[in-house]
Amino acid sequence: MPKKKRKAKPKKTKKTARKPVRKLAKKPARRPSQRKAVKKKPARKTARPARRAAATRKAAVVKAPRPRMKPKAPAIPMIPERPVGIITHYYSHLSVAVVRLDQGPIQVGDPIHIKGHTTDLQQRIESMEVEHQPIQRAEIGQEFGLKVADHVREHDIVYKVIG
Repeated sequence: MPKKKRKAKPKKTKKTARKPVRKLAKKPARRPSQRKAVKKKPARKTARPARRAAATRKAAVVKAPRPRMKPKAPAIPMIPERPVGIITHYYSHLSVAVVRLDQGPIQVGDPIHIKGHTTDLQQRIESMEVEHQPIQRAEIGQEFGLKVADHVREHDIVYKVIG
C-alpha cells in the first residue's frame, strides 16, 4: 500500500500569524443576600408629621407662610445733570476718550458723568486736548480728547453734573 502524502502546512508570516484572543472571565451572578445594602436618604423631618397630622385629624390647621419683605434700598439722591456730548472713540492704551460736544460748553474742573450700557463713571475733567494741544474750554460742535479714569465705550453719553 502506498503511503498517503500529507499536505505541507503554510509557514506563518506576519500577515497570517494571529494573536491569541484573551477571554474575559464572567463574574458569578450575585444572589440577593450577597448584594450590598444601599443606604437611603433620610426623609425630611417636616414632611412626615404633616402627613400624619392630615391623616389623623380631619381639620388640620395649616399656618400660612409669613410674607418675606425685602429690605428697602436707601434712597439715592438724584444729582441734576444734563447731557453734553457723546464718546466717538476710545484709546485704551492712553485711557483717552474722544468726545463730540452736542449741547453746551465744558471746561477743565467740571464734574462729569459718563453713562452707557456697561459704563457708569463719574469724575472731574483733569485734561482736554485738541490736535495734541491742551485746552481749558470746549464749545458746542467741537471734538476733543478727554483723559478718563476707567474704560469707556463708543456711544456712551457724557453728562455735565450741575450744582
